[in-house]
Amino acid sequence: MDKNTVTGFILMAAVLVAFSWYSRPSEAQLKAQRERDSIAALQLAEAQKAAEAANESALSSVSSETQTPLDSASILFAASQGSEQLVTLENDLVRITINTRGGMIEDAELKNYQDQEKQNVHLVSAKDAKMILSLAGKNENIVTSDLYFQPITPSVNQTSAATNNQSVLGGSPAENSVTLRLPLAGGSLDIDYSLRADAYMVDMVVRANGIANLFAPSMKTLDIQWNDRARQLEKGFDFEQRYACIRYHEADGDTDNLSETSDKEEDIEENLDWVAFKNQFFSAVLISHQQFHDAHLKSQLYKKGQGYLKNYEATLQTAFDPTGAQPTQLQLYFGPNDFHTLKAHNDLSLNADKDLELEDLVYLGWPIVRWVNRWFIIYLFDWLKGLGLHMGLVLLLLTIIVKALVYPATKKSYMASARMRVLKPKIDQLNAKYPKQEDAMKKQQEMMQLYSQYGVSPMGGCLPMLIQMPIWIALFNFVPNAIELRGQSFLWADDLSAYDDVIHWGKDLWLIGDHLSIFCVLFCVMQIANTWISMKQQQNAIMSPEQEQSMKMMKWMMYLMPLMFFFMFNTYSSGLNYYYFLSGLTSILIMWFLRKTTNDSRLLAELEAYKAKNANNPKKQSGMASRLEALQKMAAEQQRQQKR
Repeated sequence: MDKNTVTGFILMAAVLVAFSWYSRPSEAQLKAQRERDSIAALQLAEAQKAAEAANESALSSVSSETQTPLDSASILFAASQGSEQLVTLENDLVRITINTRGGMIEDAELKNYQDQEKQNVHLVSAKDAKMILSLAGKNENIVTSDLYFQPITPSVNQTSAATNNQSVLGGSPAENSVTLRLPLAGGSLDIDYSLRADAYMVDMVVRANGIANLFAPSMKTLDIQWNDRARQLEKGFDFEQRYACIRYHEADGDTDNLSETSDKEEDIEENLDWVAFKNQFFSAVLISHQQFHDAHLKSQLYKKGQGYLKNYEATLQTAFDPTGAQPTQLQLYFGPNDFHTLKAHNDLSLNADKDLELEDLVYLGWPIVRWVNRWFIIYLFDWLKGLGLHMGLVLLLLTIIVKALVYPATKKSYMASARMRVLKPKIDQLNAKYPKQEDAMKKQQEMMQLYSQYGVSPMGGCLPMLIQMPIWIALFNFVPNAIELRGQSFLWADDLSAYDDVIHWGKDLWLIGDHLSIFCVLFCVMQIANTWISMKQQQNAIMSPEQEQSMKMMKWMMYLMPLMFFFMFNTYSSGLNYYYFLSGLTSILIMWFLRKTTNDSRLLAELEAYKAKNANNPKKQSGMASRLEALQKMAAEQQRQQKR
């Protein structure tokens, strides 16, 4: 780590520490804040209870027309009579349960993933989720929530069983489907469900059948109300909640989401291809191939300990043809946020010309960082995983390979710093030659000339380090979103996707939480070691007296950064902390190797040979040197004018 890198970290730390100190409240303010927090916590708990009650009330009140006794002349009379049945579609990956009351999917069970209770993950459950379709009729509105659909099973080789009022639909992939029919005044509203074989995708087609007379000629819209409470599935509540959000894909190709860290309600002006209720590692996605419009999305945070992360609400509209000539084509994805799985499901789109870009549900960082992850890290990780190695070893090899690939840039950065180091005696002579502050400009100009003579650039170590930063940040985004680490144990960590808490206590403490992550501690210790080594190198670096004074003042901040990292990363995934620990360790080993293999005397001799070779062929002044010379002339001219 050279002087420029250290300077960058110092500036970041200075800003964070200064802001924290400046914004620190007084003791009286802290006491008042604690009182407000206690009151706010009680109010929030009451508000969440009220919100849940209101949510349940809203879901039921939408269909208030069907809850009241209907006249036999009503178009909804036949649909309001019936009994509730559960229809199941399943394959090797997922089991989908549809309730004939309301005609919607009320449970989605993932067979190959388990929650913290070692039970299959239920991404959607009747307790927490609800979807309602609404159509505005001329005389009566059709709201599906409390109307009874009639299941029409496939007629060929269909096996069915009526056990506990449930129909089980199975058999070959072609038969893994059902039609639910809502009788409406001589016609019907039909919903076809078809579960794709070996996939997490359900096709949902809504079509009118002989009911065009029930609607005004201008009615072309199907309203969808979708609610779900995202249940906590992982060990780390704070970490999981940070990655849970409502995400959506705009029709023009951009993907965006509501805020992950605060309550958010937003009207979306753009047409949408899909809306996803996203957990850290799983998503329920509603897709429209006629696009959604006039979308209203809402996300609310839950407090820790309630078993839920967020409350999601989406109100959407999509195209509907009352004549039945053009069905409304929807799809639902209930599955993992696995990059390759999501990308493969793009090919299952009912609209073959549209790339849904479902893989955007796996957040890979900002554009440059995303490309590093998309075209390098993912494929390297997949190759290592394909060797059948344990995930702990995969992360170890990933670290070594990444470090090996950036080694040329690391070495170049180190050698730039080493050249500056061996020239330090000559810089000390310049400092002695120009001890006065008014000669600082002359000293800087001669220093630039000296660098030019020896072919040394003060900024030579910056660019190689900047090249490495996208990879460092890319892995910061990749590791927490790698579902392959979920449930994978290593050493004392029982789950590399969550924090390791061998040391824990039953109460949250300010800043630290209820546990101590050993991998986080190791990562921070390694940062301190790296800082110490960097500081030792800076003792021999070329610095002006002013720079040396600044370094003395800010040196303690460099040692404060690992402490800041500890409070930030103690709740992060053990896999990420493990990777950063390995990265820091390999950095120390690389620096040790480079120091041992660098001969300062030989390096100085090479620089002297370069100077002698180019003595009769001076290089053009650098841009910085030219600017310094221009500033010196300007300052001298100003001094002459002042003396007049």
